[in-house]
Amino acid sequence: MGVSRLDVFYRRLLLTKLFIGGWGKPEDLKRIFEFRKIIGDRDKCKSLVPMNYPVYINKTEEHSECYIHDGFFISPLEHFIPGILPPEAVKARFQFIVPKRWQKNKPVCIHLAGTGDHVRLLTFQPQYSLNFKVRSSLKNVSDLFVMGGALILESTVLLHWLERQGYWPVGMTGISMGGYMASLAVTNWPKPIPLIPCLSWSTASSVFTTGVLSKAVNWRELEKQYAINSVYEEEIINLLEYCGADSFKMGPELVKNVDSFEHLLGLPGADRASVGQSPKDRGEAEAVQGLLVDGGPDGTGNLHASNTLLAKRTDSAKWCRPSLHRDSMSFMKGVMDECTHMANFSVPVDTSLIIVVQAKEDAYVPRTGVLSLQEIWPGCEVRYLNGGHISAYLFKQNVFRQAIYDAFNRFCLKYPKLH
Repeated sequence: MGVSRLDVFYRRLLLTKLFIGGWGKPEDLKRIFEFRKIIGDRDKCKSLVPMNYPVYINKTEEHSECYIHDGFFISPLEHFIPGILPPEAVKARFQFIVPKRWQKNKPVCIHLAGTGDHVRLLTFQPQYSLNFKVRSSLKNVSDLFVMGGALILESTVLLHWLERQGYWPVGMTGISMGGYMASLAVTNWPKPIPLIPCLSWSTASSVFTTGVLSKAVNWRELEKQYAINSVYEEEIINLLEYCGADSFKMGPELVKNVDSFEHLLGLPGADRASVGQSPKDRGEAEAVQGLLVDGGPDGTGNLHASNTLLAKRTDSAKWCRPSLHRDSMSFMKGVMDECTHMANFSVPVDTSLIIVVQAKEDAYVPRTGVLSLQEIWPGCEVRYLNGGHISAYLFKQNVFRQAIYDAFNRFCLKYPKLH
């Protein structure tokens, strides 16, 4: 199946750049990777978030058919990895939309926001859905992993809170990146729960290495940092766990996938901003390499540069190595798989309650070369839509809602509430 040209065209209209700050602090990556090994195991997480974790409602608006509550709580991640969250994210905020009249029971579906949105909590009443979007973008690669760890724990807080308030059944959904995050959160929940991830798949690694969003990544800065700071290549790689596919032996297949998207985007090899170099860059690289080989301008082998200059030349040589782009992309796949690959997390308690909605021609979430969700979660259902990511998001909301209804009905039939 090909990729949607609408997805490719829409991506070209957006100017937002991802990861403009680079990989993030190496120490932050180390801390979140170590914590991932804890939250990736449901048995280790049973007592991380107390059932009575405090949640507060600080504002309520009354509308003709519903109430809209604004709430907040302190993210549990702040307690486990102090200082890793930006100050503005320590307080987790949500909206809770409650109908004035319930048809049956009090079902609630937590909706985790997609890329650029903020987390929100919606009732399982699609007609009451509220658009709550504020543009934002990820500055560092590590920000995505911090967000994932935070949302797993924050979702647990909300699920506990909803149960205490008497809502039943409760489930989770999300679109695109929100679907990934909802999936990660459910792996950590110790009970059967409906899950409806829309337009997401088994890992986010393909999104940023072979999908159209890979063109929004600031590869030049990532490559520079990867080349100059050896900690990524020598230490952080050792923290990554095997998750069903070797992320560091991708080579030709990854390059082939990237080339196919370059062609769709109309970017010939010489014009790729993230690969290749300007004539000035190439000239400087050749000069540096010549100095390093010959030993000096006069070829005598005498060292005429200061230690600082030599270090700069060495860094430049690293930065200009031919395999740098491939190595950086392989590292990106490895760190993305570490924190987003579903095979690195516990299998949800009841996979029959999972209904995945995916677009056949999704250019944002490529499925080629990665494990399928059916392989990782045997028993889950996958529903495919014709078209791509953007067309599904714009015109197939009814399909998402139907999947939510079906998953909740399936839960009620299988686990009827005991009175």
